[in-house]
Amino acid sequence: MQIETSARLHLSLIDLNGSIGRVDGSIGLTLEKPSLKLECIENNTQTQVITNGLDDEYEKKILSSYMKMCDYLDINTTYTFKINESYPIHHGLGLGTQLSLSTASLLANMNDVNLTSYELANIIGRGGTSGIGVYSFSEGGLIIDGGHKKTDKHSFLPSSASNVSPPPLIARYEIPDDWKIILITPDINAGVSGSNEVNIFQKYTPIKLDDVKTISYITLMKLMPAIVESDITSFGKAVNEIQNVGFKSIERKLQPPIIDTIINYMLDNGVAGAGMSSFGPTCFGITDTNTKILKHDILDLLDNNANVTVTKGKNHGAKIKI
Repeated sequence: MQIETSARLHLSLIDLNGSIGRVDGSIGLTLEKPSLKLECIENNTQTQVITNGLDDEYEKKILSSYMKMCDYLDINTTYTFKINESYPIHHGLGLGTQLSLSTASLLANMNDVNLTSYELANIIGRGGTSGIGVYSFSEGGLIIDGGHKKTDKHSFLPSSASNVSPPPLIARYEIPDDWKIILITPDINAGVSGSNEVNIFQKYTPIKLDDVKTISYITLMKLMPAIVESDITSFGKAVNEIQNVGFKSIERKLQPPIIDTIINYMLDNGVAGAGMSSFGPTCFGITDTNTKILKHDILDLLDNNANVTVTKGKNHGAKIKI
């Protein structure tokens, strides 16, 4: 059995102030590629992971999810997991959640147990801050989640360090098919994870309430109407404004100057909206114009020291093939 899912863009966290009684809240969208293809076959020896040369963290994510699912399902069956296609971890594209949910979904299906992605995320401990990865896995499209009650989550923490349930999905929209998304991952070691990510949340939160109000206003009155009306110009402006306020502005400031160089270059060359996904270093541009020249020019700008991909939004979740 094989499951196929894909990357996501995380545009912003909404409320890292919490004075209204909720925290977190997220905006993101699902990408058609890059993709993750994970295969699972029952064996009679011991559970193993074939990573095809990827580093140990891929294996650790899979085995962690496997063990939690075995406890939940009360099984001791052994499997061979094989990564047939993947993309970089800790690059702002949400691979950790997709790996974990893919493993959990395969095991549930192979044991004829019907569990939603929300339930799977609860079992394996994902979605404790942002729900974008969970709902990209199940629904696809542009996603907005409603964060957590402060009575459930008492401090500002990244998903990797938070054990609360995933937040509720409060809005989901189809991404127009003619919108193109260009992804640029510069060849720099600038990903943020683990204790470093926890320290950043603790140091820079709570953010100003005025920033939360601004993000909420832009989201409700510009970004959401724009995608309903397929207005890429207004959508891009909303993305650009959100990128420069609240916790997202902190994420951007913690990156090397090349990130702003890439984003500003795209905006100066006709891209409607551009920014950095999660903690980066992957940057993105949203456009409905020809991307071939832009891709070539960006590679020239970065002396070919980057991975540049042209993709689009995906309006469905993960798919399993038997």
